[in-house]
Amino acid sequence: MLITIQKAVISDAQKLTKIMKKTFDEEARRWQLNQGMIDYNIQPPGYSSVEMTKYMIEELVYYKIIYNKEVVGGIIVTITGKSFGRIDRIFVDPDFQGKKIGSRVIELIEEEFPSVRTWDLETSSRQVTNHVFYEKMGYKITFQTEDEYGYIKRIKSPIAIENLVSDKDLTNTQYENCDMEKTECYQVSLKGSSISNSNLMNTHFSNCNLSYSKFHNINFNYSSYADLNLSHSKMRLVTLGGVRFIDANLGEEQEPVSFERCDLPGTKISNSNLSNLQITDSDISGMTINNIPVDKLLEVYYRELKK
Repeated sequence: MLITIQKAVISDAQKLTKIMKKTFDEEARRWQLNQGMIDYNIQPPGYSSVEMTKYMIEELVYYKIIYNKEVVGGIIVTITGKSFGRIDRIFVDPDFQGKKIGSRVIELIEEEFPSVRTWDLETSSRQVTNHVFYEKMGYKITFQTEDEYGYIKRIKSPIAIENLVSDKDLTNTQYENCDMEKTECYQVSLKGSSISNSNLMNTHFSNCNLSYSKFHNINFNYSSYADLNLSHSKMRLVTLGGVRFIDANLGEEQEPVSFERCDLPGTKISNSNLSNLQITDSDISGMTINNIPVDKLLEVYYRELKK
């Protein structure tokens, strides 16, 4: 029995999506007694989407799981800095489960990132076999709710860590003219903090709660935004030159997006659901729908109304 992991590539997307869908659908049949309810820890958003798989291969750390030369699953992780890792998803084809593939893959991913001292993850409260599995692999419960369990695994480093500040109350501390390049924060509360006139270039935010935050006068050139929940957010005086929205949706509540007083010349919308879209009091010169000039269509429409 040979179990290995290899970095996934775009050409793997179709096969990995098929295995992920098969795995998570089987988990849903097993654990979701109320089939009308979706448990996003069992069937995570985009789990059946090839485009989502491509995104995760390109933007996250995605390994395919190989069992005796056959791809049988995948593991997706987020590595923050040098010391912190998160298991976003792990899945093994149901036909190959029970062969200790999952436990070996956890060992392999830890070997792949030996500097990571802390691993965390969440799983559904309903998947009791997952609880047994992760606890067997050395994970400890950090929280549990009716729907979700959180786990953490801390690995003792044989090497002393320089400049480590841990378990300190730094509330109301002020930092001015400080060099804090490559600072790593994990399980840190910065609620109500203010950051101004600072260089945060190449900063990585992952699995953070930024609700009710404010971003004013910020340079976001060449930034990447993916897998975000922006419900009820407001964007004002925003320059969107060259911005692309890909595989976006309106969420469960289907609350419509509004564009007001926006300059969007040359914008393209394709392969999208625009039912009940309204455009009023706007300059539509040069705008086309299926290569038909909209101003010509309206000209014909109004001419017909006058007849």
